Amino acid sequence: MIGKIKKGSGFKGCVNYVLGKEQAVLLHADGVLTESRSDIIRSFCMQTGMNPDLKKPVGHIALSYSAVDAPKLTDEKMVQLAQEYMREMKITDTQYIIVRHQDREHPHVHIVFNRIDNNGKTISDRNDMYRNEQVCKKLKAKHGLYFAKGKEQVKQHRLKEPDKSKYEIYTAVKNEIGKSRNWQQLQHRLAEKGITIQFKRKGQTDEIQGISFSKGEYTFKGSEIDRSFSFSKLDRYFGDTGLNVAESQRQTAFAPIREQIPTRSNAESPFISGSLGLFFASPSPVDEEPNLNLRKKKKKKKRLKL
Repeated sequence: MIGKIKKGSGFKGCVNYVLGKEQAVLLHADGVLTESRSDIIRSFCMQTGMNPDLKKPVGHIALSYSAVDAPKLTDEKMVQLAQEYMREMKITDTQYIIVRHQDREHPHVHIVFNRIDNNGKTISDRNDMYRNEQVCKKLKAKHGLYFAKGKEQVKQHRLKEPDKSKYEIYTAVKNEIGKSRNWQQLQHRLAEKGITIQFKRKGQTDEIQGISFSKGEYTFKGSEIDRSFSFSKLDRYFGDTGLNVAESQRQTAFAPIREQIPTRSNAESPFISGSLGLFFASPSPVDEEPNLNLRKKKKKKKRLKL
């Protein structure tokens, strides 16, 4: 179960999209007239007049499920899950419709709701991306739904930019990190695939605090590609060898970044997270060098004054 949340300014385009798909089925509606599409749109628009200052009153959520769960996901079950999801997300006391689509192999529904509730108050979207992830996990566990195995389940041929480039970087880093003994080797291997690495430094210092990957016209922070691709986690994998190489190369191959690199992608990507344990099951060995700077301090014995 994966939820994708969008907000918009006009109900007409959103309602026409979700109901205009071939074999689209309106499973449930609340607070709107359903005789026709225009009646649904008009109902939504009338309520927006209660709070004209809200620029994006349209809430649109796509709830997608694994094809493995298809046999158990009847229309009634889909409505139940959608309504439970909305309650958990605090989307209550407002107009909404639930529409099921049949255009993909995996079951999914679209929820269109009014962010202006029946009392004219705005339904908060604060931390909605984080809450969405937590609610989906909770419902999957509660209803015994299939847990996908991360990004390996992504159908790459269906991805569009910038997600396509992001996934290509993810795959390349995952495949090459275990073959590299240090940052320099990883940079060389990725460069062969058209991917470059940039380090972000703290102010005018040499302290590295972030990493970005670029492919073509798109640049992503490491943590945007995957949580395990932050600089601290990748550098921990390389150990002392990785840091030393990064420092030695900072004036040449690794040009410092003083400002945050703008990206062409959304911060939360639809495909999902992994862990260093999963990616780096068989890493190349890294020679450990003793740290001569770390020495145990001997405790000085205090002399007692008599």
